[in-house]
Amino acid sequence: MPGDHPRDRRGRRDLPGGAPADAHADWRGVAAEDAGELSTSASTFLRGRSRRLLGELLRPHRRALWALLAVIVAQNAAWLAGPLLIGIGVDVALPALVDGDAWPLVWVTAAMVGAACADAGLRYVFLTGSGRVGQAVLLTLRRRVFTHVQHLPLSFHERYTSGKTISRLTSDVEALAELLDEGLDGLLTALFSVVGIGVVLLVLDLPLGLVALLGFPALFLIGRWFQRNSTIAYRRTRETVAALIVQFTETFGGIRAVQAFRREPRNDELHTELNEANRRAHHHAFWLIAVFVPAVTTVANLVTVGVLGYGALRVIDGDLAVGVLLSFLLYLRRFFDPLQDIAMFYNSYQSASAALEKLSGVLEERSTVPEPADPTPLPSPAGELVFDEVRFGYGAATVLPELDLTIPAGQTVALVGATGAGKSTLARLAARFYDPLAGQVRLDGVPLDRLADADLRRAVVMVTQESFLFSGSIADNIGFGRPDATRAEVEEAARAIGADTFIRALPEGYDTDVRKRGGRLSAGQRQLVSFARAFLADPAVLVLDEATSSLDVPSERLVQRALQTLLADRTALIIAHRLSTVEIADRVLVMEAGQVVEDGAPAELITGTGRFAGLHRAWADSLA
Repeated sequence: MPGDHPRDRRGRRDLPGGAPADAHADWRGVAAEDAGELSTSASTFLRGRSRRLLGELLRPHRRALWALLAVIVAQNAAWLAGPLLIGIGVDVALPALVDGDAWPLVWVTAAMVGAACADAGLRYVFLTGSGRVGQAVLLTLRRRVFTHVQHLPLSFHERYTSGKTISRLTSDVEALAELLDEGLDGLLTALFSVVGIGVVLLVLDLPLGLVALLGFPALFLIGRWFQRNSTIAYRRTRETVAALIVQFTETFGGIRAVQAFRREPRNDELHTELNEANRRAHHHAFWLIAVFVPAVTTVANLVTVGVLGYGALRVIDGDLAVGVLLSFLLYLRRFFDPLQDIAMFYNSYQSASAALEKLSGVLEERSTVPEPADPTPLPSPAGELVFDEVRFGYGAATVLPELDLTIPAGQTVALVGATGAGKSTLARLAARFYDPLAGQVRLDGVPLDRLADADLRRAVVMVTQESFLFSGSIADNIGFGRPDATRAEVEEAARAIGADTFIRALPEGYDTDVRKRGGRLSAGQRQLVSFARAFLADPAVLVLDEATSSLDVPSERLVQRALQTLLADRTALIIAHRLSTVEIADRVLVMEAGQVVEDGAPAELITGTGRFAGLHRAWADSLA
């Protein structure tokens, strides 16, 4: 999201992170959860979890990483040769040249050219190799997260907002990408430079080296201050970015409701508050860098002045060669710049570390409806459904207290009742979107949790009120029901449920692009396409969860006629508020508070005095 991020002198983007100070409470809650304000023990656990994930991602590239380490060591050795060769040139080559001997200068020049070429060549090898490894790691991570989230159960997606999922696959992966692409490069180069130059300085001249070390206490305190404060600043910006992504996603995901109910001003207000919180968090991060960099530079300049003054006195006394002092000063300049890089790397590391915590948290989410390790095969399901003392609830609320129900194979059952009676919950249990808290749901005598996912999804298909269509042609959307179906089979399924006529009337017929979420089609047309998709799958059990609610009267009658034929010899659960849809059922179950309170044929219940008869009379009166 917005992001003029602080950049260090190499142009690397740093993402310090955090929380909106006064954004709307809803987004504060999402952001706080996303930022992970955790106890010490929880934070320690997450760091271990993120390290394990990083280890898993890097393990296949161990040989390449060791090779890159050797390359960066050699490259830094070539880079460090320059000041030493300049000092030799001043102390050896120039006096020899004055005496008429040019060969020392030639050799020093050749060595400097060779070191520069080696530095550039090895740098190229390291950058291309590290980039290749980094992109391979990110590709693996994106695939793992996408595949894992796609297979997580409905309960996960109902509590985990789409904005947070997008944040995981965008801003969090981007944070790790920056660390792998630039951060590690800067860190390795800085570490080798500091260690290598530190050793060279002490070897080159121990007294001058000790003078240079006098600046370390001040540098340590400055670095420690920056580390502590940048951690807080980073978390604040990360939190505000996450909140912005969530608000942005939910706003435009529900744009129809936003425009219908004139929520634009309120959304603008919320976005302004979150954007302002994000701006303040980044401003604080910029301020920290603005203080840190000049502070390090000041210490470096003071140390350089001290070394220059002490070294000049020793040169005057004849105790130190001019070339050695020159080399020392050149090394000293190179010594302090990497210290800034190491501190700046800490921001990238914090960003990537928190991103890995969130990503590893998603990857460690376990399905509440796991596939069995040793599934029971179900090659030819008949469709008998049994609910045996099933108890289920959402959180503390019990929806089905104890349900016993048998639906014979081939029977069409209509579920009716008030909202919250447990109809949709029963349907979700039949499709195994959830597992019961107690009891069993069995298909042809086999508990659903003993079936392989492939067998279960072939046997049970649910059509919901949403009738979601994917971008692409109508034929493709129907074909999702059975990917190996031929075009003729796709068209036959459409004809069977009465969708063929409107499809052929479209500009490109079955090849017409339905566009995003089927926006090119009416609600009724989308529902008919989803019906064709389900019927092409030819399941043993078909669950219609208020699937006719979007149809107009002519379309509904067309679908009802098709259902009478297509549901023959197939178990079907029909959940509908329209009692006209119920008339095609063999059996009606009236539910109340998670219990079946009436059970019988539609004609039988209509003539009685129970709840269904009352519902039917109210419906008939509404048509009068």
